[in-house]
Amino acid sequence: MTFNNQILNWFEYFHKHPEVSFKEVGTTQRITEILDDLHIKHRRFEDMTGVIAEVGEGCEVIAVRADIDALWQEVDGVYQANHSCGHDAHISMVLGALLYLQDKPLRKKIRFIFQPAEERGNGSLEMIARGAMENVTHLFGIHLRPAEELPLGQAAPSIHHGAGVMLEGKIVGTDAHGARPHQGKNAIDAVVALHGFIKSIYVSPFEPHSVKLTKIHAGGESLNIIPGTAEFGLDLRAQKNEVLTNLQSRIEEGIKSLESLHGLQITWEWRDHTPGAEVSREAEIIAAEAIGVVLGEENTAQPVITSGSDDFHFYTIKHPEVKATMIGLGADLKPGLHHPNMTFNHSVLDQGAKILAQSLSKA
Repeated sequence: MTFNNQILNWFEYFHKHPEVSFKEVGTTQRITEILDDLHIKHRRFEDMTGVIAEVGEGCEVIAVRADIDALWQEVDGVYQANHSCGHDAHISMVLGALLYLQDKPLRKKIRFIFQPAEERGNGSLEMIARGAMENVTHLFGIHLRPAEELPLGQAAPSIHHGAGVMLEGKIVGTDAHGARPHQGKNAIDAVVALHGFIKSIYVSPFEPHSVKLTKIHAGGESLNIIPGTAEFGLDLRAQKNEVLTNLQSRIEEGIKSLESLHGLQITWEWRDHTPGAEVSREAEIIAAEAIGVVLGEENTAQPVITSGSDDFHFYTIKHPEVKATMIGLGADLKPGLHHPNMTFNHSVLDQGAKILAQSLSKA
């Protein structure tokens, strides 16, 4: 069987057996079985899914990461785990890179990080805590890109993801009869005021950013009760980490002011923070050279700038000395990432494996 067919077979298995964040038990087991068949040393964790494998020798480590979890979403009317973000492809390409490298002479150790829970935004932190970045000097990743970002046959040496964070909040006031609003503290008034406030936050128009209300729960079946309690959610995005931090500070100031103005209590919690990309120019050059070898210099695209986010960038936030980049791979991916019926051209699986192998070898 050729490497290309083997990589495709692996992809077909992972695509048919999706598992959500931190529950990738079968996925972890299958990766382990593949590594055993290839006689590759690896380690698993007693308390978490995921695998770390290594080839080569030496003190310095070149690493590559594959995210292994799927999304939970409605597909044709049924809620289920679904690989609509391409992680099944990423696993297969990283395993393919291992195939291309395992019998080659290596001057350094190469580490293959099969990471759980990227969709939760914190799987990378768990892998860091378990030693995934020990002695790492360079780190590479890869991600399928939508057709509108990169055409089939091209690849970009870096993806500049934006930063993102979510806020979950609760407003506690006092219920009142619809005919006696003066006796209560209307939570809906506070939510409406919050919506108006976030639209009045101004950041330089040269800095891509957005703040949106994404959840509002208030009131019940009785329409003559003014609700004193409401739950709400916010989604914040920015291309730069410092802009996101500024937005968070402004939101907190606004919530505190609304709490005082409306005379009620508002509690909130920030969650699912994902940092923006910190791309190493050195790693980007290595990836560009690798793309040129595999696809030709004419198919080496410019870096991709996207408002999406990825917890890959925690590796460099926590280890700023590491030279890292995530490669973007054109795959004729449609209708888009996270669409329940996402499809892509499977011919790119072997391309991605070769680009990763070249990048790791050059580093």
